[in-house]
Amino acid sequence: MAEKVKLIDVSKCTGCRGCQLACKQWNQQPAKQTVNYGSYQNPPDLQENTWTLIRFQEVAEKDTVKWLFRKDGCMHCTDAACVKVCPSGALHYTQWGTVGIHHERCIGCKECVAACPFHIPRYDRVTDKVYKCDLCLSRIEANLLPACVKACPTGALTFGDKDKMIAKAYARVKELGGDANVYGDKFVGGTHVIYVLTEKPRVYEGLPHNPSVPLTVTIWKDLLKPLSLLAAGGVVAGSFLHYIIHGPKLPDENGSEGKGGE
Repeated sequence: MAEKVKLIDVSKCTGCRGCQLACKQWNQQPAKQTVNYGSYQNPPDLQENTWTLIRFQEVAEKDTVKWLFRKDGCMHCTDAACVKVCPSGALHYTQWGTVGIHHERCIGCKECVAACPFHIPRYDRVTDKVYKCDLCLSRIEANLLPACVKACPTGALTFGDKDKMIAKAYARVKELGGDANVYGDKFVGGTHVIYVLTEKPRVYEGLPHNPSVPLTVTIWKDLLKPLSLLAAGGVVAGSFLHYIIHGPKLPDENGSEGKGGE
């Protein structure tokens, strides 16, 4: 099955939040009461019931102010820190290369929250589970576009085979010129959500300049954990071998231990 990618061209985004609403409707996530804090961005951040968020950012440019809009959500990494640390198998790779989530398997350990370099997963105290975008896995399985892509009125969001989307991204960057760049395909093994940015990544608030799987996660999952399992296996194997050779130990008449059969 071909890997899929969602392409976000921020140069075409008008901040209408149609994708944000479509995500809530498809996933049946009710809105929460919020307060005005001086920004059109609402809610202030991703939440356990808000998996897609349009971020509004004002950037001073000489005597004017420029608006930057960015659709935020799970980046669906190829080398996903959340999948690496998940102890229950709740977070997993799909056949399209995206990162799905089995909510019924989530144990609320929040390891993924701490590990994600993009700070995406959100924990819900009420359900004791973690939530994030699964790129509308049920819709992809039915050969449908993700809800956010379907709802976008400007073509800022497109979805398709990985190779075609990456080629489209670089063609668009060449067309835009200036500081335009492709973001996502060079990090964490390549993400399955890719941006066409009109500014350098450091300009966008909350967008890591060089995201990677935390070193502590890599050391534990790729080195220490396998060694610990090997050591544990050695102990079990040694105990079994001792049992086979010497038999079980049983208490003797004086209360001390002796070999079985003696």
